Amino acid sequence: MELKKTYKYSLIVPTSMGVRITPVNGQPVHSSDTFKMQATSAETNVASIASYLGLPVKVLTTFVKDSPIAQFIKSNLKSRFMDFEGPEVPQGNPWGYRHQFNIADSGFGSRGPRVQNDRAGEVGRTLNVKDFDIERIFGQEGVQIVHLSGLIAALSEGTSQFCLELARAAKKYDTRISFDLNYRASFWKGREKELREIFTEIASVADILIGNEEDFQLCLGIEGPEAGGKGIEGKIDGFKTMIGRVKAAFPNASVYATTLREVESTNEHLWGAIMLAGNEWQVIMPRKINVLDRIGGGDGFVGGLLYGILKAWPSEKWIQFGWATGAMATTFLTDYAQPADEEMVWSIWEGNARVKR
Repeated sequence: MELKKTYKYSLIVPTSMGVRITPVNGQPVHSSDTFKMQATSAETNVASIASYLGLPVKVLTTFVKDSPIAQFIKSNLKSRFMDFEGPEVPQGNPWGYRHQFNIADSGFGSRGPRVQNDRAGEVGRTLNVKDFDIERIFGQEGVQIVHLSGLIAALSEGTSQFCLELARAAKKYDTRISFDLNYRASFWKGREKELREIFTEIASVADILIGNEEDFQLCLGIEGPEAGGKGIEGKIDGFKTMIGRVKAAFPNASVYATTLREVESTNEHLWGAIMLAGNEWQVIMPRKINVLDRIGGGDGFVGGLLYGILKAWPSEKWIQFGWATGAMATTFLTDYAQPADEEMVWSIWEGNARVKR
């Protein structure tokens, strides 16, 4: 997949920013009185791989005007080397707009993590293409890849149209489109027909399609993988068959990918991936990884995959790097990996955890 090198931004992500509050020391929410707060969104989790490794990244979002939480988020994005733009929306009143809260513990051992999303009054639901100069962003500044997430595409009627218009603009200006389906049942309730049509149109113009078996079935109506043997390894052929169906239905894409995860305990997972690039399969059989906090691992995989594509590496390195950045993300207490350099990532792929002096 060849990409031009004259664009201002390597990667752009539309997103709804929020904050996550997490109990310290791996404790559950209900028994804790001390929490750590961080700025977060799935889409900036993806973009962090590229931004920390030196590629130019921009975030399209909305902020609550004069909000200290908005200022906290902006400072965080700057610390991650990301540009951002978006309107400042007045709060309105105490029951008006705010940035979403994600209340989540990390779990430990046999106790799995629990996540509570509090999205009432979420300002990101107001994302509107009219608030952005699309011609400037795509036509004048230029973007190599725009990464769209089903989380944003299904957040509200407005954000659905926002993502659809971004996809149309990207197609017009020859920007590559990455689409991670990210199905959420609560977002789709009562909007199934409308969202199926929107997701189908975006998928039909996407260059990179990412999702698990549930995503492909429920977002796009693709038949899932047949039952295979015991564990993930026995299911590889079924996943390949499913991806083949996705390719037949959405032939515009040149890359199709999914991760494979089997949870042995909260802190020990088997982690693998499958990718079809052109007509070549790349499969990483599940390998054991140690997990500090699992949230963001899938986003880390997508971020590493896109980074490899942006760097124009051979396709087998895309999935290897993505596997490693996904594994890396689970070693951070932030929802996103913060690679110091490419060598740190490749050492994870190689299984080299020796001290570097």
